[in-house]
Amino acid sequence: MFGVPNLLHESSPFDAGAVISITVFISLLCLCIIIGHLLEENRWANESITSLLLGLVSGAVVLLIRKGQNSRILEFDEELFFIYLLPPIIFNAGFQVKKKQFFKNFSTILSFGVLGTLISFCLISAGGLFLLKKIGLTQLSVNDYMALGAIFSATDSVCTLQVLNQDDTPLLYSVVFGEGVVNDATSIVLFNAVQSLDLSNLSAMTTLALLGTFLYLFFTSTVLGIFVGLLSAFIIKKLYIGRHSTDREIALMMLMAYLSYMIAELMDLSGILTVFFCGVVMSHYTWHNVSESSRITSKHAFATMSFISETFIFLYVGMDTLDIDKWKESNSSPGTYLAVSSTMLALVLIGRAAFIFPLANILNCVRSDDQKIDLSRQFIIWWAGLMRGAVTVALSYNGFSNSGEPISNERSLMISCTIIVVLFSTLLFGTVTKPLIKAILGGSRRVTSDATDIPSLEYLNIPFLETVEQNQNGDDDPQHQRGRFSLLMKYPTGAAHHIWRKFDDKFMRPVFGGRGFVTYEPASPTGAADPSHEH
Repeated sequence: MFGVPNLLHESSPFDAGAVISITVFISLLCLCIIIGHLLEENRWANESITSLLLGLVSGAVVLLIRKGQNSRILEFDEELFFIYLLPPIIFNAGFQVKKKQFFKNFSTILSFGVLGTLISFCLISAGGLFLLKKIGLTQLSVNDYMALGAIFSATDSVCTLQVLNQDDTPLLYSVVFGEGVVNDATSIVLFNAVQSLDLSNLSAMTTLALLGTFLYLFFTSTVLGIFVGLLSAFIIKKLYIGRHSTDREIALMMLMAYLSYMIAELMDLSGILTVFFCGVVMSHYTWHNVSESSRITSKHAFATMSFISETFIFLYVGMDTLDIDKWKESNSSPGTYLAVSSTMLALVLIGRAAFIFPLANILNCVRSDDQKIDLSRQFIIWWAGLMRGAVTVALSYNGFSNSGEPISNERSLMISCTIIVVLFSTLLFGTVTKPLIKAILGGSRRVTSDATDIPSLEYLNIPFLETVEQNQNGDDDPQHQRGRFSLLMKYPTGAAHHIWRKFDDKFMRPVFGGRGFVTYEPASPTGAADPSHEH
């Protein structure tokens, strides 16, 4: 009788150590969710900080049990992060985004997320090259310093987004959220571009090659994501899969979203950009083509997978901080750790400020009064990007660890210092974020201004987008003809959105479906649309 469990254990195809590790980690994930719920109203804590602290405590317990050997429950693998954990987070970000606000502030988001990240990348790379050599680091190459610039340019605005309310502060939320996603994508694209080029001899041609590689990866990745999203919408609209099985609808959406990411990685593009825009397109077209029950299920399923992935990542980062082997490999003094970590953190602060405040004031020159980003909101946007998270850690492992090969002291030092910066910035800045933002915003009134609600835009008629009757009426009225150009100049963002709405209604939705454009058939996908998935 007592031999049966042993017999079963011996015949099990699973490694006992792996089963125990996974069981402990899943238990910790459950504990994170429970504690996060209990601390929901806490002034200082949030779920990301809770996960980090629980990871630290768990790492310390494992370290004591193993008598100081190591604190690892699971081995970190950047492929696990980039292939399994990151896609659900980024896809859900695109799928749940408030598209109207996102694209209304698209120029601001691109300015901060692309141009701003490039400025931060240059400052951190140059500052690291100059200052870290002064500290005494001599083994790192120019490519390594450029990689550092890309690694520490990747922000993590989760703590800030958990405090901001997209209904009360739509402008601030959309800018912080949008910039965070575009920033991560830009940082990864920059990192890949740096890794693919020989930067030992910097020249004008090398700079142009780096810029060309970046632009190629950025735009081709975006186009691929849009294409796969439209393809999924077309397939589900034409086949009416929901007539027979709602499970197939959701499965197809999930698999095609993941397929877009893997195709991008296979083509050496940016999977993060591809899957983000695939999510945006799917929420605009595909989501409205499925049955009503599938809409509810898919929305919550994507959000749940994203939440679990985020919690898993923060839990691991906290636990990995106490990895004794990593600290031993660097063979550095506490003073060196302090100097390098402080230098990188200072460069992060300076690099962030170097573009947020100047670009915000430049953009204010062309924004309407109710949409200007005042100094308090500029500070919040700056603060939101000071924290570093999972993307920074994963890129650091990717750039400074050699698979299966010994790591040099300085490269191991950079991995350890990256984790120190991530831990310090998340715990310190993240803890202060909630009371700080509430103190700055106070009783901010809800902003409801909408570019598409400008009454005069109804006269902005574009001939090939109008019906025959509208074209005849518009052409007979010279006042309307004279007003088109002035409207475009006076309300560029609103006019662009107005034109897109007309183009979308006339050409895109009849082909790819979407809200209000799904043909009714018995048992076909019908039902009320969720207003949160409007433009």
